[in-house]
Amino acid sequence: MRNRLYTFLPAFFAALTMLLAPAGVARSGILGPDKLTIRDENKLGAQFDQIIRSQMPMVGDTYITGYVDKLVQNVVKAKRPMPFFVRSAVVANPILNAFAIPGGYIYVFTGLIQEVTSESQLVGVIAHELAHVSQRHVAQRIEKQKKIGMLSMVGTVAGLFLGIAGGKGSAKMGQAIAMGSSGMATAAMLSYSQADEQEADHVGMNSLVGAGYNPMGMPETFEIMMKNRWFDSGSQMPSYLSTHPGLADRIIYLKDRIKRMPATFTERKDDNTTLNKIQCLIRSKMSPATNAKAYWESKPANEFKAMDYIGKGIVLERLKDRDDATKCFAKALEMDGEDPLVCREVGIFYFTIGKQNEAFKYLQKALIKNRHDALGLFYLAKLQMQIKDYGRASANMRTVMEMVPQDAEVHQNMGMILGESGDAFGGNLHLAYAALYSGNMRKANYHRGKAAAVSKTGKQQDELQALDQAIKARQSLPR
Repeated sequence: MRNRLYTFLPAFFAALTMLLAPAGVARSGILGPDKLTIRDENKLGAQFDQIIRSQMPMVGDTYITGYVDKLVQNVVKAKRPMPFFVRSAVVANPILNAFAIPGGYIYVFTGLIQEVTSESQLVGVIAHELAHVSQRHVAQRIEKQKKIGMLSMVGTVAGLFLGIAGGKGSAKMGQAIAMGSSGMATAAMLSYSQADEQEADHVGMNSLVGAGYNPMGMPETFEIMMKNRWFDSGSQMPSYLSTHPGLADRIIYLKDRIKRMPATFTERKDDNTTLNKIQCLIRSKMSPATNAKAYWESKPANEFKAMDYIGKGIVLERLKDRDDATKCFAKALEMDGEDPLVCREVGIFYFTIGKQNEAFKYLQKALIKNRHDALGLFYLAKLQMQIKDYGRASANMRTVMEMVPQDAEVHQNMGMILGESGDAFGGNLHLAYAALYSGNMRKANYHRGKAAAVSKTGKQQDELQALDQAIKARQSLPR
């Protein structure tokens, strides 16, 4: 449940290689001989999603993911009927990025959420990315494989993502891969990609406005990306090799289009209350602690809201300054002690410093107000395990697993709860899943064997079979 930052470059390369596999291989697999069907795209998207989730750090806090999904679904409702059921996820990474894949999967990076200043700006990127999905840009690119050299396509696209994802070294590696492709095929694909971006801007703007947001959100976000250069400014990656080429020209086009819209559209106001709270969570938990501390120390005290004190308190606790952290959490409660997010974070803090009674009080209060808060329920279950209330602990942890089914830490704690309660089979089963979702296949198979050794019932055999299928599926992913 706690977010960690891992390198994710292999995921992009492996996933793109899978998606853009040679036509002969594709036809022998799930792809038809000429056109991709909606069913094909759904299969591709599901496979791509598993690769991404196996190697990229996903945010498990449903307060954050639920908010992003709400924005995504607002855009979906404003579009003409989408051919896919759209699923969203949040990637814990500081890069300003978002991307969509076939089958209706969209991923928003925490770096993008952190940098926008309004909800319309965040939705502007979401609308743009969903336009790539609805217009089937990746599918059309795959369908043109016979016209564009496969090595060129794989090399160029993989190079783009490698350059975007990492620092200077990765960018140079990505550029070398991309530039090593055939010039004619590369130019053809890049021209097509720029056309995709222009269409995504146009279609995305329609859905942004249709969803009730200020249309200026889209060009404003692109300006933020330009200011931050979207990727490391020392990468020397040519601008046309960016995954989002021609931002400057597109900003001009979008602003010109907005000038022709009714004035009431640009007068729309955002309620950024939830966005600002989530930005506090991201900054305090995922940014370097010293940087986050400097941010709050530079902010005038008269501008502090309850969540600012929460954020500063989280950072101070990370820096082991618990006395000042305690003061910050107390101040947050004084300002808005009824906010379920404030109560949750105060409860987590008290859990961390070993004050069980206070932790129970605030976690329970938070969950009464927001029963869909997976992180709050996760810590309540951990508290119940500490006092050996294994029945309630396991029931609550199962509910958390339903909300975040592939979280290694949730399965690890479930395994501990069941193991301590005397359920050796269940304990080892979930420890196996924890290892699986952490990428430790040796440990996953070890606990799978321990669970098999004590299995007795048909239900347990079914659970083992499901685990075996999950292990097999994970092992089959490209590496």
